Amino acid sequence: MKPSEERDAAAIQATLARLARYDDESIVHDRWIRQRYAGRYAASYVPARAVAVSTAWHEAGHAVAALAVGARFSSASILHGRDSAGRVHRISGGGGLTFVIDAAGQIAERLRDWSMPANDGELCAWLARWARDGGDARHFRRDIVARFGPIKGAGDRAAECAAWRYSEQVLTPLRPAIRQVARALLVHPRPLPYPVTSVIAGPCRVPGKLSDPPATMGSGT
Repeated sequence: MKPSEERDAAAIQATLARLARYDDESIVHDRWIRQRYAGRYAASYVPARAVAVSTAWHEAGHAVAALAVGARFSSASILHGRDSAGRVHRISGGGGLTFVIDAAGQIAERLRDWSMPANDGELCAWLARWARDGGDARHFRRDIVARFGPIKGAGDRAAECAAWRYSEQVLTPLRPAIRQVARALLVHPRPLPYPVTSVIAGPCRVPGKLSDPPATMGSGT
């Protein structure tokens, strides 16, 4: 870890401790609000603030999932670009659990307000509509095939549901880490490099009670 990264991590942790009693929308750095408003990604500062919070949780989900499955990335950012509201850059590794990283943005948004699909019927209906999420949906469907089997038809969501529920089980215990990284993304006016994100998140790993999902789980074989 570079000295500059150590200083940034310490400063962010001190800021988060000072702002611990404030809600997420109250701590958004002016840069992220103004950038969304100036870029016409939001009609005013109020929705700009709300969108920044949602984006921070989404990207924090990807980052913490990457840490948990042993993947690396260059940085996490909520800078709104032409094609995305934020991004975790240059993710590599993760082995057979990369699908957890793919699903983690959407899962983190739902962990924020505890709005996870209540049953498999609701989940399957949502998965059928999931698309155009910066590539996350497409990558998720690609990455689950080796472990959970292929989608057998237009209405078959068994493999997707199984992979999503596994991802939920991995990420739900990590909600405090996701929240901490999300808040760090909100208060810091620059992207968070991997080493800084790792320090902010603290220890992240797949819970020991969850075994590595077996190959073809959910495929009927």
